[in-house]
Amino acid sequence: MQTRDLGSTGPATSALGLGAMSMSGSYGDADRAESIATVHAALDAGVTLIDTGDFYGVGHNELLLAEALRDRDRDGYQLSVKFGALSGPDGIPRGYDGRPEAVRNFLAHSLTRLGTDHIDIYRPARLDPAVPIEDTVGAIKDMVDAGHVRHIGLSEVDAGTIRRAHAVHPIADLQIEYSLLSRAVEAEVLPVLRELGIGLTAYGVLGRGLISGHWSADRSAPGDHRVLSPRFSSGNVEHNLALVEALRRVAEAKDRTVAQLAIAWVAAQGEDIVPLVGARTRERLDEALRAERVLLTAEDLAEIERAVPRGSARGDRYPAAFMADLGVGN
Repeated sequence: MQTRDLGSTGPATSALGLGAMSMSGSYGDADRAESIATVHAALDAGVTLIDTGDFYGVGHNELLLAEALRDRDRDGYQLSVKFGALSGPDGIPRGYDGRPEAVRNFLAHSLTRLGTDHIDIYRPARLDPAVPIEDTVGAIKDMVDAGHVRHIGLSEVDAGTIRRAHAVHPIADLQIEYSLLSRAVEAEVLPVLRELGIGLTAYGVLGRGLISGHWSADRSAPGDHRVLSPRFSSGNVEHNLALVEALRRVAEAKDRTVAQLAIAWVAAQGEDIVPLVGARTRERLDEALRAERVLLTAEDLAEIERAVPRGSARGDRYPAAFMADLGVGN
């Protein structure tokens, strides 16, 4: 697999990364053995960037990755970890904690659960409105100086916050949702990233499965949080699936799947962008990784734009209660 640099100060990673969230129950039950096999298959295919959050499955995801990575060369992959999201035993989200003392505490737990002595890219999951970003990034900088963290990242923040954080310590990358359905990053954030030499890791490149080409309106399973998303709600999902069918016609003309075309579109937006593939089975992983071989011409990109125009998705990308936590909109 080809590699891409995460900004001017970040590491070189595989051109596609693996997002592990769906392996810990967010989209319904996942098979543990298959999840571990999927991680192994990704590494064997040349994927080096693995993204998780200490709150995915309330620590389940980090423990799962520790098991999957136990016999792998630690220098052969990079761990990107988000922290700061709070919840109770009931699983209900309860805000974010970006205080310096909390940063050190979260990191200590992640290092133990993952069974490693360092995190390659450490980032607050969201901005804590009660804590200046300078304080949060300053605490991570201390962990960089101590050798526990290699690089600092951000997640879902606006252009002004990026500038303030970068003034404290060089930021390797911003992780933010970016897909054919979610393009708000293009207006202000992406230009600032490029001005400052910061990379972008794009999650949700398949719209949480909505533009994978495999989703149907009656497919939701128990525990699948997507049923709470406005884009999957009745009245919106039918409109959005019509966009998928338009994209399918373009994909089939190129002898590709919808998922491959959607991932390739994100990758084609710049060499400074690394799409994260949220596969939890080897079958879906294999399909997604083939997107790296899809080369899109200017004519292809124009045809895709006609099929799924910017702003054509219906519904917010998160439930209303979570939209306020985002630095940019849809």
